[in-house]
Amino acid sequence: MPPLSLPASLLTGPSLLLALALGVAFIVVATTRFKLHPFLALIITAYALGLAAGLTPAATMSALTGGFGKTIATIGIVIACGCIVGSVLEKSGCAVVMAETVLKLIGRQRSVLAMSCTGAVVSIPVFCDSGYVILSSLNRSLARQTGQSLAAFAVALSMGLYSTHCLVPPTPGPIATAGELGADIGKVIVLGLLVAVPVVLTTYAYARFVGSRVFVDPARHNGSAASPTPPAMPRPGALAAFAPIVLPVLLIALKSVADLPDRPFGDGAWRAALATLGDPNTAIVLGVFLAWFVVRRAGREVFGAWCGDGLRDAGTIILITAAGGALGGVLRETAMAQFVGDSVAALDLGRWSILLPFLIAAGLKTALGSSTVAMITTASLVGHLLPSMGLAAGFGPVLTTLAVASGAMMVSHVNDSYFWVISQMSGLTVSQGYRLVTVGSAIAGVTGVAVVLTLSLVLL
Repeated sequence: MPPLSLPASLLTGPSLLLALALGVAFIVVATTRFKLHPFLALIITAYALGLAAGLTPAATMSALTGGFGKTIATIGIVIACGCIVGSVLEKSGCAVVMAETVLKLIGRQRSVLAMSCTGAVVSIPVFCDSGYVILSSLNRSLARQTGQSLAAFAVALSMGLYSTHCLVPPTPGPIATAGELGADIGKVIVLGLLVAVPVVLTTYAYARFVGSRVFVDPARHNGSAASPTPPAMPRPGALAAFAPIVLPVLLIALKSVADLPDRPFGDGAWRAALATLGDPNTAIVLGVFLAWFVVRRAGREVFGAWCGDGLRDAGTIILITAAGGALGGVLRETAMAQFVGDSVAALDLGRWSILLPFLIAAGLKTALGSSTVAMITTASLVGHLLPSMGLAAGFGPVLTTLAVASGAMMVSHVNDSYFWVISQMSGLTVSQGYRLVTVGSAIAGVTGVAVVLTLSLVLL
């Protein structure tokens, strides 16, 4: 008996985009009004969109499970161990020590800006989702210490991480895009940093604005069971408190440096060691062991209970995030990417041609969810168009790379795993996630392309 098959495409072109819009609307309504768990809403939507786009049931399930598994493979260990570190730091008092140290250094009134800048620095070598997991305990502690809404800190940290993740190599998106377009990596780094500064500042301003209007209680917990009370132990110093966070970031950063084309650490034992220790999964596991060393006086039973609390939180976060990856995996198997690319490429923008790669990347990011996929796909679509757009020489490929990167920030929503990392780690509802993360990413992308456009008027 031949396998069940469907027509080549039940939905094409604009109908496919309409189906995506309806799918997003279903997720929002089902989770907010009817209280359907986001995991189920995402899986149902992914399966329905795959069938509507003409994929066979087998192909739909293959794409769904492939996207689900790929997301877990990428962030599962990081989130699990990150939640353990966060639980240990919070329950041992280390998080309070970190918050008080930061407030002494930069002042209570500038703590939100500090998290914006911290995110921007950390995400140059570290993936933004990993960075958010690692820093979320500090984020929550600062919000609690200052009495501010966690919403402001969530936007500040997430968009600070997002800006350099998309704009500044050596993260894979800008590296691959620059390579495809023939852009000089050094110039992309320098101008990417320049573009990132206004992006960080505008999203920081939005963080302050939305933080005064949306209250997210930093003391609200995800429902972990109560832990045993640890025996009296001396309060850890600032260095010890920060170490479980700083060590993973430092190792990941050193790996990124070691992987640069000029191989600053050579190709011998040092690079091999950093390739292992600087892998995000290995680095965050080492962070867990360091957290245990810092709080070892609490005893094995207490530390084990704290780990259990962290893992209970991590389970829900990982599953919802992976379900978002499943939706993105299904969408990438449909004709949506080709339709968006062809539609935007047909536009005649004249002297505003630098906007073309931005619009393509923005359309693909919004449709598919992955910034990296949007950037790489856009680069392959517009690479051969650079001569006709007058962008093949000088700073043209560099600015095109940054225009693509800006578009790849537009916009993060329910088909983006980063959206779910931020929402779940910060205790946001889906509607709050849209107001904070989706709007914040739109502001980031628009700011980025505005700066790129301004630079193009000067450099081209």
